[in-house]
Amino acid sequence: MHRRLAWLAGVVLLATPITSSTQPTAPAWSIRADVAESCSCAVSCPCNFGNPTKAPCNGTRLIEIHDGHFDGIDLKGVSFAVTFLMGQWSKIYVNNTITDRQMKALEGLLPAAFGGFYKGMRSLQRVPLSIERTSDTLTYSVPESTVAIERVRGLNGTPITIDGLLSAAFIGYTQYRSTTHRHKSADAEFSYSGTNGFTSRMEAEGR
Repeated sequence: MHRRLAWLAGVVLLATPITSSTQPTAPAWSIRADVAESCSCAVSCPCNFGNPTKAPCNGTRLIEIHDGHFDGIDLKGVSFAVTFLMGQWSKIYVNNTITDRQMKALEGLLPAAFGGFYKGMRSLQRVPLSIERTSDTLTYSVPESTVAIERVRGLNGTPITIDGLLSAAFIGYTQYRSTTHRHKSADAEFSYSGTNGFTSRMEAEGR
């Protein structure tokens, strides 16, 4: 009888699903970054207002992380540019000052915080990234892409700012226009001037 009870107990244990309170969870992350972009749309780009243009939209975005982490790895000082054809492909250029540890963390961050760019990513490479600022202009470049934008002035010469846009990447949105926006690679070649540009902040976190 005792043997039968022991056997039944063993069957129950085998048939009972094993659960664990230490199930793996997605890594925690957060970033606070400066953002800049130029694209092929007229000023002001309708995509940024939740109404994507029906025309092809080529762009190059700059992200400079001033405070952030991914899975406990500090991302402060990481910067990268993304050249893209909206909804179709992207090429990501990471400043070659990044450490190997930060690069690995950035590879984990991209699908979490930049899913749209990550989904169509054709390349991710370390390159020299140049950034130059004045009070009214911003220029940034990587070997295959160059962007120069100038601030658009409004009433009495004040900057034109827009609040309440639909993305955590568009905080403090300030309107610019391009003086230069060009790209040349095996994937695409384009050149624009007088098209949309902006600067903003990005504040986001997740798990």
